[in-house]
Amino acid sequence: MSGDRITTIDLKKELKQLYSPSAKEVSVVEVPPMSYLMINGMGDPNTSKEYTESIEALYAMSYALKFLVKKSADPTDYIVMPLEGLWWADNMAKFCLENKDTWKWTSMIMQPSFVTEAMVSQALEQVEIKQDLSALSKMRFEKYDEGLSAQIMHVGPYSAETPIILKLHRFIEENGYSLRGKHHEIYLSDPGKTAPDKLKTVIRQPMK
Repeated sequence: MSGDRITTIDLKKELKQLYSPSAKEVSVVEVPPMSYLMINGMGDPNTSKEYTESIEALYAMSYALKFLVKKSADPTDYIVMPLEGLWWADNMAKFCLENKDTWKWTSMIMQPSFVTEAMVSQALEQVEIKQDLSALSKMRFEKYDEGLSAQIMHVGPYSAETPIILKLHRFIEENGYSLRGKHHEIYLSDPGKTAPDKLKTVIRQPMK
């Protein structure tokens, strides 16, 4: 009704177990299927124009969807979710911080369950009219089912993640599991506004 205040949904808080792990201890989580806007690419994220363009397109679409939902017949407001990334290499022996040019990635932003294919198509039309973003043509909207995973919070620069990743892998192996799927990072901080030693990144690894 007119005058009613729209409640703002914060999915990071509703899904606290997935987006706020401990920075001290590895935790085991069951990640449900969730819907994402996704763009695939390859190369060093620090130098790749393709990577930068994918992020621009993902945020443009995510905010277009937010405003579309807020102005719909059943208006809902929500906080846009953080950027996430899946990382891998054809030869995982080459998946290391010293050889980022071989990295393949999927940049993605999770969308609320009430966002539909039709909404995504409508938002895409709006963004294409307003902005010339080459990565829009590579975008897809689909569910990602990660399942059983281990995760931990990394606080600090991205370049210092290696010990945390090794700790995560060691935990998985020592508890009778094995790695599967793709290395997953969730970027909770804006690197443009946050000091490198304060950056918060969820490091997640699916396991079996």
